[in-house]
Amino acid sequence: MTDVSWHLICCTFVICLLLISQQADAHGSVGADGDLCVIQIGYLKAHFKIYLPRSYQREEFCEDLPEATESLFVMEYEHDGLREMLIDFRIIRDVTGLGKFTRRSDIEQIDDLDAATVFHQPARIDPDVFTAVQHFDTPGWYIGVVTATSKDQSQVHMAVFPFEVGFTGFGYWPMFIVLIILLQLFHWAMNGSLSRWRDRFRVNGSAA
Repeated sequence: MTDVSWHLICCTFVICLLLISQQADAHGSVGADGDLCVIQIGYLKAHFKIYLPRSYQREEFCEDLPEATESLFVMEYEHDGLREMLIDFRIIRDVTGLGKFTRRSDIEQIDDLDAATVFHQPARIDPDVFTAVQHFDTPGWYIGVVTATSKDQSQVHMAVFPFEVGFTGFGYWPMFIVLIILLQLFHWAMNGSLSRWRDRFRVNGSAA
């Protein structure tokens, strides 16, 4: 195997890993921490999960939801500071057109946030567990916005997490398939199979 082939395989492998990494953290403030789904509200954290009780009973979802139905959003505080803060929760339609790449700066540029809002639970203190229920009628991209404000309003923290309702995507499977193919190519390259096939192709081509 030539140095060029080796470098090409390595570069492609690294690019795929970077794409998977970007895909994993592409949903804003919500991400995985081991087996748990965690939402980052400023420097504060809470365990985050969504239930679809009418169709999926006790199954937990981290972000994307498989169908448009009644959805229960739950936050269990990891930091005690959240227990004493006013929590405002809002869900808006994706008027940014950015989907999973929507960030806080994009939300702040929306002129009429109320017009894009499909659900709003005004700021309140929930000292134990925060819950909110929203019934989705239409599949598509939505954006959750959580704002935590201290009682004296000296601290304001925000979390923005895009999510898809009626999610039917392939997830990480295309990336994993590409990685498997690359690993197989690497194996063939290392044991000389690619070189033998290339030489056989050249011989057959010359004979023709």
